[in-house]
Amino acid sequence: MAKIPGFKAYDIRGKVPTELNTGLAYKIGRATVKYLNAKKIVIGRDVRESSPQLAEALANGITDMGCDVIDIGMCGTEMIYFSTPKFNADGGIMITASHNPPEYNGLKFVREGSKPMGYDSDLKFIEEMIVENNLGDESANKGKVEKVNVMKDFIASLAKVYNKEKIKPFKVVVNAGNGCVGPALDAIEPELPVEMIKVHHEPDPSFPNGVPNPLLPENRQSTIDAIKEHNADLGVAWDGDYDRCFFFDEKGEFIEGYYIVGLLAKSILKKFPGESIVHDPRLIWNTIDIVEKAGGKAVVSKSGHAFIKQKMREVDAIYGGEMSAHHYFRDNNYSDSGMIPFLLVMELMSVEEKPLSALVGEMIENYPCSGEINSKIENPREKLEQIKQKYSDGKIDLLDGVSVEYDTWRFNVRMSNTEPLLRLNVETKGDKELLEHKTKELLEFIRS
Repeated sequence: MAKIPGFKAYDIRGKVPTELNTGLAYKIGRATVKYLNAKKIVIGRDVRESSPQLAEALANGITDMGCDVIDIGMCGTEMIYFSTPKFNADGGIMITASHNPPEYNGLKFVREGSKPMGYDSDLKFIEEMIVENNLGDESANKGKVEKVNVMKDFIASLAKVYNKEKIKPFKVVVNAGNGCVGPALDAIEPELPVEMIKVHHEPDPSFPNGVPNPLLPENRQSTIDAIKEHNADLGVAWDGDYDRCFFFDEKGEFIEGYYIVGLLAKSILKKFPGESIVHDPRLIWNTIDIVEKAGGKAVVSKSGHAFIKQKMREVDAIYGGEMSAHHYFRDNNYSDSGMIPFLLVMELMSVEEKPLSALVGEMIENYPCSGEINSKIENPREKLEQIKQKYSDGKIDLLDGVSVEYDTWRFNVRMSNTEPLLRLNVETKGDKELLEHKTKELLEFIRS
């Protein structure tokens, strides 16, 4: 079967209009209705210039099959996860390219109950229908489009996962990166006793301050500067469709997503002891240590939202966290959220009466990590085999890429799903010198 370039492991993503355009969006709409046998689908979109036209074409494809559309307009991806079960819809589609440059766009899919749709499980069948032009017949009774504003209900729904009475009157820098989160922050602001210092707040499809991707060090400075200028208690920055949020402490230090997983696990297990917590295999020691000390059960899963959500449903986990700043909650249809971690971290700072630096300081001391380091190389698969040979004296795990564990240090190397990259993560038990030495050794070997 011929491949359509934009179909990826977890979503569809590509340059507009060469890889993704209104013609393809229309066909995706029709194929999705046929595949899900859908009567009602929720759609939403991010701030990108191409999003309204793609949304319209998608809606036309859906309604031509006799299926109704609930259009929630510009929103965050988690609002699709919220709205699909709310409206008892058969599926939900978010038009977004998250943190990619402005010329990109994409689509993320869920089925009923906001269950994820990945390539292996569902998207390959939709791709097949489009390639073979097997879209079925248009319906004599066209579906209707209903535009609905769900912001108020969405914000109200967050109340079940945090206690606003406990949050202290902090001063918080919130950096929307000119993505979609600004309106949601405006909507929740009256609910919270905090003063928000808003940076790059207005949604702007041209991304005048760089793409909303706080994982890029050059995109962090505006948040750091605002924390220092306003003497803020906390800094939070979001990606374009705000399903991920990133934290900075009161000194302006960027906190690796790995330690936020430990922090949220600790906070949740305090309220709900004995629950299961799912985590990814890239960096694990801190999470396992914290979960076990808090009386919970740590369960490892392959990285990626489709795998984490599936594993959480299997073990009925209350929370799942990835070091890439994706945080998943059972009370949120097992879906990831960029708003809930923001609220829970403020609640934890209030309850513990400690700044963020103090809450994560011990974790960083006990388990220093390299953060994820990417290397562009010719043949990533071959290099993984060489790594397995070179480090064959360690304890090897192949759940996701190659993980190798020794007594005092461990690492994970995995291939990117979308580019010729190897991604490396290294951690040690409290030894920063060993961390530097082993990270350098591995990078030299990977790049040789």
